[in-house]
Parts: sequence; C-alpha cells; structure tokens
Amino acid sequence: MDTIFPVTKIITNRFSCRSYIDKPIPEEKRALIDEFISGNKTGPFNTSSRFHLIAADVQDNKALKGLGTYGFIRGASGFIIGCADRSSEYNLENYGYMMEKIILFATHIGLGTCWLGGSFNKSTFSQKISTKHNEFVPAVVAIGHIASKKRVVDKIIRWSAKASKRKHWNKLYFQEKFNIALSPEDAGSFSVPLDMVRLAPSASNRQPWRIIKEKNNNIFHFFLQRTKNYYENNKKMFKMADLQRVDMGIAMSYFDLTCNELGIKGKWIVKKPEINNLPELTSYLITWSESTK
Repeated sequence: MDTIFPVTKIITNRFSCRSYIDKPIPEEKRALIDEFISGNKTGPFNTSSRFHLIAADVQDNKALKGLGTYGFIRGASGFIIGCADRSSEYNLENYGYMMEKIILFATHIGLGTCWLGGSFNKSTFSQKISTKHNEFVPAVVAIGHIASKKRVVDKIIRWSAKASKRKHWNKLYFQEKFNIALSPEDAGSFSVPLDMVRLAPSASNRQPWRIIKEKNNNIFHFFLQRTKNYYENNKKMFKMADLQRVDMGIAMSYFDLTCNELGIKGKWIVKKPEINNLPELTSYLITWSESTK
C-alpha cells in the first residue's frame, strides 16, 4: 500500500474544519481527488465501499439539519459521499479506513474536511451516489477551502467535544493485558504510529480504540472499547450508524499508513489473544502483525 503524501506531517496538520470559504474547489484539485478515489478501491477487510466527490447545493444543507453538532457546517464547497455494503461483516470499519485515506489526501492538497455522522439513506446524498438496495451511507465528509477565522460556534463545538485533548498513552495502549500500560520506550519504532493514532479523529472525540502489544513480538491487537449508550442514543435521536466502528477503521488507517511511511511492513490478520477479564464494553476487532518479507 503506497501513499503519495507525507503521512505523519498531514496527520499532524489535519483538523475538523466546520467553516469554509464559499467558493468552488478548483478543477485541478477535483481531478486529483477523483484520481485518488479511483485508486482507493479496497481496505483491510476487502469489503465493498465506493466514494464520490460532489459539489454542494442547497439541498445538501437541508439534509444536514437536525444532526446535532454535525449540522454546524458553513460554506462547504462539496461533500465526499460513500456507501457501504450492508451484508459485509466489517463494513463500517472498512468505510472509516478508506474514507480517512481520502481525507488525508485532501488535507495534503490544501483543503479542509470534517466527518459528518447522521442518517443519509433517504437524503440527497444517498441519491447522488445512487445507493443500491444492499448499500447504505454511514457518514459523509464536508470539504472545501478553510476559512481563516473560526466562528464562535466552532470554538464551542470544539470545546464541548474536547477536540484539542487526547487520551494519554496509558489509557489507550497496553502490553500483554489491559492492566499493564505500554510506554513509548517499550513500543520502540512503533511509538510514532501509535502517536499518530492518538491524533485520529473520532465521534465526539471518544477515542474508542485500545491496542495491546505482545511483549516479545511486534504484534498489535486492536480492541473497540465502547462508550456506554453512545451508539444507542445517537441511533435513537439522529438515526446514526455505529460511528465508533467507523472510528476503529480510522485508527487502523493511521497506524497502517504511518508504518508504511516508516518502512515497517506488516499485515492485518484475525488472531484473537487469550486475555481474561476484558474491561467493560470492550471487544476484539483485528490484529496487525509485522512481516519481514
């Protein structure tokens, strides 16, 4: 998996942009994004997801109303829409992984983006990507020229989500089991990929990923630690998809892309570790294993 942009630099610079300059994306940048999307065919789970960049119109703004803080978007030039296969087991994780790669590329060419979670299956977004009976739109991404001045509402949303704060290493990364924290020193050359994962965007900045490293091997087990009632409440109020599963795909992409940039080779496998007494609401997802080949 090759990338054509400086991953760690882009991850460090990326932020969730809610205020844009209301002007079209230049044709040359649209062409670059379309080309990147066309080459972004598969994620780690090999499930079907497809994406499309559209120009914004009045109907799109109407579709964003009623989505809580996700609806506070102003001046976006366009949206990246994607759809996932309902029947695929890891559809949301794969969707998050693939969409975030597009977001990082958009950041690389100087555009702002923001994830928007909501109910889009009967909206203009769904119509524009022509969803089939077995497909759904879990989330969309606003995209455009970054406004130089943040609105008051942007600052309030960022503060309420604690977007500038990230959980400490000892809350996210562990060695062998969940009661042994993994230090950056113990992580060795993987401290940078793990640091990049800490910077990954997540719904309400909940950072639901937890990662356990095997003591004597460069093998990392990814777990989802849910926020109690988060999915249930958002589904009831806003008919949202399970965004914390999307977040896991985003975290995986940051880890994978950073390792690739550093020349660290590996692969995703299912290798559930034997760990007793998992924390509440925590479940195994997938494992990344270093490869010498």
